[in-house]
Amino acid sequence: MVRGALAALLGTEGDFEIVAQARDGREALEFVTSMKPDVLVTDIEMPHLTGLELASEIQRQKLPVRVVIVTTFARPGYLRRALDAGVAGYLLKDAPASTLAAAIRRIRGGIRVIDPELAAEAWTDADPLTERERQVLRYAGEGMASAEIAATLNLSEGTVRNYLSEAINKCSASNRTEAARIARQKGWL
Repeated sequence: MVRGALAALLGTEGDFEIVAQARDGREALEFVTSMKPDVLVTDIEMPHLTGLELASEIQRQKLPVRVVIVTTFARPGYLRRALDAGVAGYLLKDAPASTLAAAIRRIRGGIRVIDPELAAEAWTDADPLTERERQVLRYAGEGMASAEIAATLNLSEGTVRNYLSEAINKCSASNRTEAARIARQKGWL
């Protein structure tokens, strides 16, 4: 519903053409690869590939598309990860449609646009997790046991426990569930 409404709003702009709408991150990557749009507007939370994973993959493949994340997640950790993934814009969904349209025009023109309040906040709370700690903690937060995580990531159970221990310490948590909750709240997962 939100995707359709956003596409309809942007479609009313005379200089925008909506070439596709994807149901999930994997489909969005397929559209970007085949259709080569100038700008991709995505959210953070999507099935199969998150918006952050999608942006990273676009960057890895050196695809000529500028990625804009429009989300409700005003979390500094997400913004920092988005910038690391090469996004050109990070805007909040509560902004007026005219603000979003103006931002997309600027982004299409090569200018990076970040929500100003979030940008200032992003540098106060650095993400201490490594990518592997993040992966292991994400699975643990979904309720997977260490053995399941180990099998999924082709690691030993001892290595998984070590990653979890590090993540728990870095989050100042007392257990894996609390660490996952804290990391998710801060936008690190």
